[in-house]
Amino acid sequence: MNTADLGLPVDVPSTALFTDHYELTMLQAALAGGTADRRSVFEVFTRRLPEGRRYGVVAGTGRVLDAVENFRFDADVLGFLRERRVVDEPTLEWLASYRFGGDVWGYPEGEVYFPGSPILRVEGSFAECVLLETVILSILNHDSAIAAAASRMSSAAGDRPLIEMGARRTHELAAVAASRAAYVGGFATTSDLAAGFRYGIPTVGTSAHAFTLVHDRERDAFQAQVTSLGRDTTLLVDTYDVEEAVRTAVEIAGPELGAVRIDSGDLLLVAHRVRQQLDELGATATKIVVTSDLDEYAIASLRAAPVDAYGVGTQLVTGSGHPTCSMVYKLVARATSADPEAPLEPVAKRSSGGKTSVGGRKWAARRLDGHGTAEAEVIGTGPVPATLEDRLLLVRLIEGGRVVSREPLDVVRDRHAAARAGLPLSATQLSRGEAVIPTEYV
Repeated sequence: MNTADLGLPVDVPSTALFTDHYELTMLQAALAGGTADRRSVFEVFTRRLPEGRRYGVVAGTGRVLDAVENFRFDADVLGFLRERRVVDEPTLEWLASYRFGGDVWGYPEGEVYFPGSPILRVEGSFAECVLLETVILSILNHDSAIAAAASRMSSAAGDRPLIEMGARRTHELAAVAASRAAYVGGFATTSDLAAGFRYGIPTVGTSAHAFTLVHDRERDAFQAQVTSLGRDTTLLVDTYDVEEAVRTAVEIAGPELGAVRIDSGDLLLVAHRVRQQLDELGATATKIVVTSDLDEYAIASLRAAPVDAYGVGTQLVTGSGHPTCSMVYKLVARATSADPEAPLEPVAKRSSGGKTSVGGRKWAARRLDGHGTAEAEVIGTGPVPATLEDRLLLVRLIEGGRVVSREPLDVVRDRHAAARAGLPLSATQLSRGEAVIPTEYV
């Protein structure tokens, strides 16, 4: 359940300074030069997927909507800009009443994307749109990277649940966003209470090695935990001798013991031995949870092991080797003058080194083959072919400055599962490869 469903307030601080210095100096020059009011279209896209990845995952859209709503320049922020002489007084006066009043379209959160996909389209005056570049990219690049890693891990795990437990491996605020993105990508629970409070993600956790070590005997630690938390708790069994710990755990909790957790050693070998021991002791329903620096490859290697759940931390919150998606925010069209009726004309950067882009306000659709499987990401700037009209991907998120599309996280999570299932089977292969479907421009 998302807290938005419960009507609970979620405080988000002003995001006005989550930006780069040059966004404001561009604004000042545009206001002085007469181009600030030109109608403009910016798009977020990536020129390529991280090396070896076959698809990307759109995540963070809900946080982007919060950030745009809270992009406000209050007295303290304006005072800081004035003191540092970042911009002049006319620009400060303009910022004092800033409210984004344009439109935003985007891929629904949880959807997959490919090189060139117009993941987000921001429309309005140049001045109001240009200010949002940094905060939008900051959110989408981080959250989409985590969600992509989570998606690969959940695919490798199959129907076995995943626990997000990376809060201690990243910045405290990034940890909350990472937990949200991991849930979008297929994780079932989180250890981070802040993520549970803010986003309604189920939280789990029992004990660490410190709890065992503070007791005189491992038996005393297990007895205290079972007495306090119940027989269905999860006991950590690798502080000393695993075999002895499992025996003690079942003696204390009985066959009703919920689970044991293994956090070190040869997980494949130990899991098999623990399963055999649990079954011999009559604890056939007791589950096995494994942790210890897992990534999608380690999870896949444990597919044949009697493991019931995985806990993942470091590799998840760092994007499993790809902490960013390299998304960019580019002006693709602008009016020929400040006249509201002036026509839009495509614009695009021309450069060498692979940093070229395609101008024009774009639509995107996913073409399916005869079996209903995605076969191409089709992107265009002109009329939409009749055969693709019911396959368009972008939806309106903000209209006239007002958010019109907020969704519970469970809806987003289900969307991602469906989107991934609609890709060719090779999308879930962990071996390195190119994008699983091509991008076509029409």
